[in-house]
Amino acid sequence: MRTLYQRWICDWETRLTTRDTNRVVRPFEWGVEWTRAWPQVNGNYPVSSEQHERYLHELNRSIIAGSDSFFAYRTPEDFRLERRRVERFATGDKQAQHHAREEYAEFLRFTSPVRTPHPENNLANARWFPERRGSKSGRRRAVVVLPHWNADGIAYNSICRMLGHFGIASLRMSLPYHDIRRPAGFERADYAVSANVGRTIDAARQAVIDLRCCLDWLESQGYDDFGVLGTSLGSCYAFIASAHDARLRINAFNHASTYFADVVWEGQSTRHIRAGVESAITLESLRHAWAAISPPSYMEKFAAQPKKSLVIYARYDLTFPRHFSEEVVSEFKRHGVDFKSVCLPCGHYTTGETPFKFLDGYHIVKFLVSSPSQA
Repeated sequence: MRTLYQRWICDWETRLTTRDTNRVVRPFEWGVEWTRAWPQVNGNYPVSSEQHERYLHELNRSIIAGSDSFFAYRTPEDFRLERRRVERFATGDKQAQHHAREEYAEFLRFTSPVRTPHPENNLANARWFPERRGSKSGRRRAVVVLPHWNADGIAYNSICRMLGHFGIASLRMSLPYHDIRRPAGFERADYAVSANVGRTIDAARQAVIDLRCCLDWLESQGYDDFGVLGTSLGSCYAFIASAHDARLRINAFNHASTYFADVVWEGQSTRHIRAGVESAITLESLRHAWAAISPPSYMEKFAAQPKKSLVIYARYDLTFPRHFSEEVVSEFKRHGVDFKSVCLPCGHYTTGETPFKFLDGYHIVKFLVSSPSQA
């Protein structure tokens, strides 16, 4: 029976990961030009393509050693709430392109401290969900929600509303190159994770810094108890941000994995990226080239701080293969992290389907509501 169930889930998972036909295989690029503005580089990067691999490997080691500098930033001075119509910004070619319900909401906008060649992406965006009532702890609690890769503009709104019901405000942040931040002419968030090594690192750095900027705004509004909920790619960003920001004491990692390169190499939903890189670089080399945006690089830094965490993973995950998630659990145990783990009886994409999305939401909301920080 277990084999039949596993086959059913995996077949369902495969249908979900292959239903979009607008994934584009892009050619491999080292993308060293994206490094020119990084703190450890200051415009000095090799022009000769023969040096790019070694340069990026050495740069990743330098970033990890001085990661506080790499993820440092100046707090934006143009925070503002913008009221506008809620749009879906669909990414799948078979999805409706517009949100059916006419709805208006407030969005936090500010200029991202990380500048890119794309004006749309440089203006950070986070939908604001104020709490509906005070929290039982007496403190003003807020969570920053980081969606999954290629999430549309309305994903996770329901869970934000649920948190508000329990006295927790939330900012549902648009990841770099997603929804309203997506450059014109693109159907998907291709630039967030791609065969361009440098640009992918830059997008992760921007996501981490934008998240920390959201905390700055929340502090200015009187909030003093912070958490983060990250799903899939958002989980990776959330972990790195939490490792570098002591304010994030409550962490919900909804699908967690280890090395960025390994997920791209083995994951079912990133086959089009692997197709663009595997003829130009080995997995081992790519792992070193993306070490600076891989959670294991900051495990000790994360574990050294007082935090509570929830790790949710899926037994039949074909995108974040289960053995990677189990490695995260093992590392949390080895480093003495205060955490709880939950293994869902589904896959990565099926987590968002009925009935599993309700089970997933239950564990997330229960954890966030029952885990106020003690600071």
